[in-house]
Amino acid sequence: MKIYTKKGDSGQTSLFGGNRVSKHSLRIEAYGTVDELNSVLGLTLSLSPVDKVAEILDELQQQLFVLGSDLATPLDAKAHINRISNNEIKQLESMIDELQEYLPTLKNFILPGGSQPGASLHLARTVCRRAERMAVACSQSEPVSDESIIYLNRLSDLLFVLARFENYQSGQTETEWNTKKK
Repeated sequence: MKIYTKKGDSGQTSLFGGNRVSKHSLRIEAYGTVDELNSVLGLTLSLSPVDKVAEILDELQQQLFVLGSDLATPLDAKAHINRISNNEIKQLESMIDELQEYLPTLKNFILPGGSQPGASLHLARTVCRRAERMAVACSQSEPVSDESIIYLNRLSDLLFVLARFENYQSGQTETEWNTKKK
């Protein structure tokens, strides 16, 4: 099978279910940004995070493929696919709660950074927020599952906690934002 099909040469691509849309449609932007996020998580894994973080990232990468398919498939499409559900959202919440038990209470904003895996997780959080904004923008003009938007919102929270957990486990001190500096 050849990797190139030439079907997208005109600036159009196919959604699951067969509809052709412009490559700059909000739906394509949303699931393309989820794909970018998945790549950032792959980069983070290549930086050898602590075992607990690596285990969670493996699971998240699997879920992001489901999310990408969910966003790539209109809700009224005849194609049967797995979609993000409340189960995955609750799983993210459980992970957040579990990891926060190990972390010092946050009293101020912190600057993104720390160890290489920690800094990469902060980057992943910002890409996740962009994916969420794209999914919300898409939902203003065409139906998108509520769960996919909630999932992205909760995932960005988890990525923030994962960055803090990674840095804490690696002995990296968090740098607080200095509100008095001008």
